[in-house]
Amino acid sequence: MSDETAPIPSPPSTSSRMLREGSKLSLLTLISRVLGLVREMTKAAFMGTGGLADAFTVSFIIPNFLRRLFAEGSITVAFIPTFSGFIGENDEKKTREFLSATLTVLVTLVTAVVALGIAMTPLLVRLFFGSDPVETIILTRIMFPFLALVSLAALFQGMLNSVGVFTPSGMAPILFNLCFIGVPYLIGGWTVNPARAMAIGVLVGGLVQGLWQLPAVIKAGYRFGFIGLGRAFRNPGMRKVMKLIAPTIIGMAAYQLNDLVCTSLASNAGTGAASSLQYSLRLQELILGIFAVSAGTVLLPELTRAARAREWDVFSEQLRKTLSAIALVTIPVAAFSLLMGREIVTVLFRTRAFGEDSVSLTAQVFFFHMLGLFFIASNRLLAPAFYSREDTRSPTWAGLASFGANIVLALLLVRPMGGNGIALALSLSSALNTFILVALLLRSGVRGMKGALKRSFLYMLRLVGLSLLAAIPLYFLRAPLVNIFSSSPSRLVAAGIPLVLATLLFGGIGVILLAITKDETALFLSGGLRRRLLRR
Repeated sequence: MSDETAPIPSPPSTSSRMLREGSKLSLLTLISRVLGLVREMTKAAFMGTGGLADAFTVSFIIPNFLRRLFAEGSITVAFIPTFSGFIGENDEKKTREFLSATLTVLVTLVTAVVALGIAMTPLLVRLFFGSDPVETIILTRIMFPFLALVSLAALFQGMLNSVGVFTPSGMAPILFNLCFIGVPYLIGGWTVNPARAMAIGVLVGGLVQGLWQLPAVIKAGYRFGFIGLGRAFRNPGMRKVMKLIAPTIIGMAAYQLNDLVCTSLASNAGTGAASSLQYSLRLQELILGIFAVSAGTVLLPELTRAARAREWDVFSEQLRKTLSAIALVTIPVAAFSLLMGREIVTVLFRTRAFGEDSVSLTAQVFFFHMLGLFFIASNRLLAPAFYSREDTRSPTWAGLASFGANIVLALLLVRPMGGNGIALALSLSSALNTFILVALLLRSGVRGMKGALKRSFLYMLRLVGLSLLAAIPLYFLRAPLVNIFSSSPSRLVAAGIPLVLATLLFGGIGVILLAITKDETALFLSGGLRRRLLRR
């Protein structure tokens, strides 16, 4: 029986199951992202936005770029749909052979890339010549093996997610962040500078991510090992993965090259530009990670099951509900952040080496990043609608178009706007990516898709209107709120209290507006959470 026709033994997916798994994963991701902020706060306290911070930022982006090619992106879009077919066949021998082939090919490729990357680090760093190129070379070489460690962790995550197990992989980033935060404090006194201690923390975190998930993989009953490389490449499942992954790597490379090129531009736009962009992106990723990444992680296996069962109405409705839920979060949060961005940055980062200049740099960049929040979140949900149908080419072409637009816009905007122009370019190119993906879905012929996307678009416009209404009082009251507490020497008082009051004001008005309009998505989410609490 072929992969395309293999039955799926799992029961049909339901909205309540997605809500349950999504909320569980969102909670773990929330903890991880909060720790990610603590991680950035630690980095800000030790290095601020100076030359050492720029060196660490550039050096971490290089192996991180390759991580997303070999790890999360490729494993997600190629491995999970293929592995789902083997699960459906229920053939233990074929499944073990496929897993062994995947492990062998993955380890071989990433080991070769790590060795080559360490050897070519000076050449790579010249592309991003920062304020301290020698330190950047050292840090990059320390962190390059992180690619191999996190790629194995991503493989284990793909196995678990394919069978609906999300908790171990949700815990893994938490452990990574704890290592990143804790290791520098433990060994900082024995390293030349804080950046090298943090680089070692990255390696330890990558190792822990894989080791933590391995027992869950073994408990799930999967057994695998290394086999001959030729035999691994000849495996039918591996050939299918490579076929799916080829266009994906091109698309992911284009997406990640945005980071590399923009970091290169930022490192030449003045001291602090590169690091302020990363601090701002960390704040953006907090929101995206809690909601969009968690939703996308749960959505892909659900859409894959619906697609294999040819339940296209279910497929379209699941996508619509998830897009609506993401819009309900990201659009109001973006509106609030545009008004209160400086206070957010101050509360989270203002300390020691991270002074007022660093706050101003990061807050300005954050404003332009938040303009694209909804589009970036949407892209992470629209892409699985293609991957679940084994279509990796469409997101690839969309990614290439977005990449080209981002580079052109960044080159045009970096001179007059500095780091702000790079952030704005990312937001605009993300919007272009969303429009292309939507256009391709409309042409896909999937039953119910046009109606689902139309309803999602109208709902998005509605939320924009409601968010603007909730923002009007805050717009006029922000300055008085800040002025009342501005004389306090404590950032938690001067910026924290106005931020809390502004959140209560904006959130309260928003909740009232949703209640008055009897918002369907808000009622569904609140009802699901209420039922979970009652069961406990």
